[in-house]
Amino acid sequence: MSNHALAERHRLAELLLAAGPEAPTLCAGWTTRDLAAHLVIRERRADAAPGIRVGALAGWTKRVQDGYAERPYEELVGLFRAGPPVLSLFALPGADEVANTVEYFVHAEDVARAGEEWTAQPVPAGRAEALWRRLPMIARFEAGRRSPVRLVLARPDGQSLTVGPAGSATVRVTGEPGELVLFAFGRGARTALTVDGAADAVEALRHALPLPAQ
Repeated sequence: MSNHALAERHRLAELLLAAGPEAPTLCAGWTTRDLAAHLVIRERRADAAPGIRVGALAGWTKRVQDGYAERPYEELVGLFRAGPPVLSLFALPGADEVANTVEYFVHAEDVARAGEEWTAQPVPAGRAEALWRRLPMIARFEAGRRSPVRLVLARPDGQSLTVGPAGSATVRVTGEPGELVLFAFGRGARTALTVDGAADAVEALRHALPLPAQ
């Protein structure tokens, strides 16, 4: 059975080590050290993890994350690479694969594409399919809620899904599953995607979600 989350965990750990502790990422305001600390507390500190999504708890989460960020960088990356402790929810059978395949893929690209010079690397076929299966929910709750236009997210082979407000102008965004996932999460400026639609609709979309330079 494939374990895409585990493969992406190790890829992300390698990218973090290669970049060093003070490298930029695509997570606004975060260096690689900040990202590594985030990854560790997400699966090792159940008391602090809720603040990642809940604004009212964000202050405590930041204090815990900042504390972890003061640790030696190699130790932080090592904790992340080692995986969740036994009592973590992420250690439950199947939880890592379900919860972390997309998370780690996106964060790996946050490191890999942060510099001015970047290239979209091929994603293994099985992993690309795993990302595509998760895209409908991601697109609905991320890009679909922010987009002012109807979005058709299409693969080069013609498979597609549609999200966004019905009755509005339509913009077609085409690329490999991994690129579409990154777009849905607001990383579209650093993707190998093509965007087609009426100029005013594309411009409206660009104001809501980053798009690659055309």
